[in-house]
Amino acid sequence: MQYISTRGEAPPLSFSEAMLAGLARDGGLDVPQAYPALSHTEIAGFAGRSYAQVAEAVIAPYLGGEIDPPALASMVEAAYASFDHAAVTPLVQLDDNLFFLELFHGPTLAFKDVAMQLLARTMDHVLAERDQRLTIVGATSGDTGAAAIEAFKGRDNIDVFILYPHNRVSDVQRRQMTTAPEVNIHVIALEGTFDDAQAILKALFNDKVFRDEVGLTGVNSINWARVLAQIVYYFTSAVALGAPHRSVSFAVPTGNFGDILAGYIAKRMGLPIERLIVATNENDILKRTLATGRYEVRGVTPTQSPSMDIQVSSNFERLLFEAAHRDAGAVRNYMARLKQSGAFDLADAHLTGIRADFDAIAVDELGTRDQIARTYRETGYILDPHSAVGVSAARVVLMQNPVTPIIALGTAHPAKFPDAVMQATGIKPALPARLAAIMHGRERFDVLPNDFATIANYIRTRARAARLSA
Repeated sequence: MQYISTRGEAPPLSFSEAMLAGLARDGGLDVPQAYPALSHTEIAGFAGRSYAQVAEAVIAPYLGGEIDPPALASMVEAAYASFDHAAVTPLVQLDDNLFFLELFHGPTLAFKDVAMQLLARTMDHVLAERDQRLTIVGATSGDTGAAAIEAFKGRDNIDVFILYPHNRVSDVQRRQMTTAPEVNIHVIALEGTFDDAQAILKALFNDKVFRDEVGLTGVNSINWARVLAQIVYYFTSAVALGAPHRSVSFAVPTGNFGDILAGYIAKRMGLPIERLIVATNENDILKRTLATGRYEVRGVTPTQSPSMDIQVSSNFERLLFEAAHRDAGAVRNYMARLKQSGAFDLADAHLTGIRADFDAIAVDELGTRDQIARTYRETGYILDPHSAVGVSAARVVLMQNPVTPIIALGTAHPAKFPDAVMQATGIKPALPARLAAIMHGRERFDVLPNDFATIANYIRTRARAARLSA
């Protein structure tokens, strides 16, 4: 299995090379040369199997034999042993044909744990074999940073630098990052938005001298291995509802597009998914794109679902690559126009291809609050604001098609956003006891300006890989 760049100007890589690189050398995103197909018999055989067993079956074809099956099994078991529910990602029912996939039973109470816990172990395994040290730099709108810190803290071969938008994440999200005492963890509060943090991250990767000097890699969903691990729960949840013998749809709270892209790949692998519903908050660039064909960046609006306060959805580039029938030149043209003017217009054929699989629905602040209140009133179940956006979008589609079951992805525990939940329900959800200490721990972080040179120098002077290469 080889991996190629969406921009077509980087050499093919093995799985391990793509995982350790994070971003392709030409600025594109790595994708497999082909998506392995699973037969209906193989998918049906997932019924009754553990989450870890399904994960091994889904992930193994992408590894190209680089990781031995016993080693993969050991890493998968260890990753999901850290979750506080035996099913790892349990499914609950909220209404007729409306189901909710709880992805927040990991160490940091967010869906990012599902991929990050496995990624850390896989990356550590490969680095140990190569006797290599790397520097992780990540941009986060809230949950990725905490999940990365939890997964990679204390690891000898890896230093972690996380950039988050200053004063634009919840208190719980911030403290999950800033109270980590491990010396390999560095947290930067960037004076700007998530899009600013992501732009600096991409600039760091595109500075090849800096990239090589510090051994730079990324664990955002620009890293293919992150997306790969997220494909698994589409299979487990759909099979629980009768797949492959019947189709299901998914409603996915969407910011950087990685989570819903995993669903698209599951469909390419043979999972019968009828619709993939992009659920956005007031930062509705993806809804506007599907409606008009124009991808146009506007200002970021702060909301009660801050992990979705994004305008530039990096993983959308991977979908563009597929919609353009893997025409890397078309992708380069789109990305050049985005960089130059902040917008591009999709070719009609590309837009038609995307619409064949995806719908997009935006939910405003009042609608989000109302959905939290409604779900609690009708079921006693408490949603976090991101998950409420997904449930709202699912309900809209169910009104149009009540026959196909929809699984809304639950991306975070409500205790991570207690103020939003309190406003909607009058109840302030408590953090699990194992996390209560973060609200009293000493914080360590640095507030830095939205300036590439400042961030690069900060990382260069602290990364152990840079000192070794000097």
